[in-house]
Amino acid sequence: MIAKTPLHATHLACGAKMVDFHGWDMPLHYGSQLNEHHFVRQDAGVFDVSHMTIVDILGAGGRQFLRKLLTNDVDQLLHNGKALYSCMCNEHGGIIDDLIVYQRASDNYRVVLNSATRQNDIAWIRKKSEGFAVGLQERPELAMLAVQGPAAVAKTLAVLTPAQIDAVSTLTNFECVDVENWFFARTGYTGEDGLEIIVPKELVASLWTNLLQVGVKPCGLAARDTLRMEAGMLLYGQDMDETTTPLESGLAWTVKWEPEDRDFIGMGALFSQKQQGVARKLVGLTLLGKGIMRHGQKVIIEGCSDGIITSGGYSPTLEQSIALARVPVATGDQVLVDIRGKLIPAKVGKPRFVKHGKAI
Repeated sequence: MIAKTPLHATHLACGAKMVDFHGWDMPLHYGSQLNEHHFVRQDAGVFDVSHMTIVDILGAGGRQFLRKLLTNDVDQLLHNGKALYSCMCNEHGGIIDDLIVYQRASDNYRVVLNSATRQNDIAWIRKKSEGFAVGLQERPELAMLAVQGPAAVAKTLAVLTPAQIDAVSTLTNFECVDVENWFFARTGYTGEDGLEIIVPKELVASLWTNLLQVGVKPCGLAARDTLRMEAGMLLYGQDMDETTTPLESGLAWTVKWEPEDRDFIGMGALFSQKQQGVARKLVGLTLLGKGIMRHGQKVIIEGCSDGIITSGGYSPTLEQSIALARVPVATGDQVLVDIRGKLIPAKVGKPRFVKHGKAI
């Protein structure tokens, strides 16, 4: 049976085209994914992300456990209200999932996981938590909205209470706060400024309505995908999975090697790969001819083995096709992409195309 978020009826009333997204009936768009994309780059849009998995890790051993579980080091969270992005790897260095962890208190951490990996993630975290003074609490009674865009914070503040305004207005990037039973974080998945807001699910419809009344535009999965791709943000299951490591996914910055005695899960395998050198890397491609690059297409590199498109599509901001691709490390600055049997040239660059609404 397909799952529905608390806003399902609201999406239908807004004219959404719905689609099955890993077992959830989710809005693809509300008429025009291009308009939604541009609105987020220029103003503010809101996404229902209540399908995401929210897990609270409670107890005195939370920090010690997360330092073992994650490639990034939560010891960098120097005070409550800070957050960081990390991979969660297996013993071979393969990526089980990517996530954001929020420190709400010294004994209270919140992690937001991908919905498609929910069962596997929770089973893994539960298994690895044995021996640590922690408890896991999944929070299905909560809903989550992402308000994104240069005007996102200002428009969100317009619908909050005075206490919420005081707390939220001072948040900087990757900070979070709990106020009046709502959770706010200055995080997102679009490459724009914005907030992710977690509330009791019975309150999310009124929050959604209030945001629309101050000019925030409803946005669906299609715009979310093109926005994150322009920003070079990876999609689990496409750009990375358990067969790939952070070092070959452009995520080496999320692996903290010091102190050596932290010994996080996968550290040995990743250190060996670092010492030997990776064979593959993640790059950005910009198509130089006609066509649209798509996931799974072959990338032909002179003098090297083939690469593969992990994510591809049309960039509304750049008005041309872009892609993320995993290719041999010796790849030069131009490749050919096999699009329906035609070899189309593409320029190789960093796996990020847009920053703050402008081409990089």
